[in-house]
Amino acid sequence: MMRIGLCAVILTICSWITIPAVVPFTLGTFGVFFVTLFLDGKRGTICVLIYLLLGMVGVPVFSGFRGGISVLMSSTGGYVIGYLLIALIMWALEGWKSSKARILSMILGLLACYICGTLWFCFIYGPGAEKYGFLTAVGMCVLPFIIPDLLKIWLATFLNNKINLVLKGLKS
Repeated sequence: MMRIGLCAVILTICSWITIPAVVPFTLGTFGVFFVTLFLDGKRGTICVLIYLLLGMVGVPVFSGFRGGISVLMSSTGGYVIGYLLIALIMWALEGWKSSKARILSMILGLLACYICGTLWFCFIYGPGAEKYGFLTAVGMCVLPFIIPDLLKIWLATFLNNKINLVLKGLKS
């Protein structure tokens, strides 16, 4: 339980690190990848759910030190909800023990997050805002994030492997 709480704090801090844009660049996805790898799929999903619930009740855990249901109802809310999809997909595929399989689970989770967030973005800006069609939204909300998100997957995997080596050394 203590690890889950600590990881919820790590996820929050990662979400606070933001580079402003139409859809802000944050380290939130890195946080989800890392905590789910570090804890395991079930506990990682619980951690992400706790993070979302804290944010929904108003604790400022989301990017920009924001909290409240209004954040989830905004144009970026679908991406934040997509964090849960990332963790669930990683949990569903965690039986695959190889590093390549774990990376694939993170990529599939990221794809689900992109789809959820982009559809939500289009829904929020839907009627009366034709300039935000699906392809425009993909261009604004997905394409600029692909390379940074792939780097986040690599970094989460790298750090998790290093931390696990240190923890195994402490147990010896």
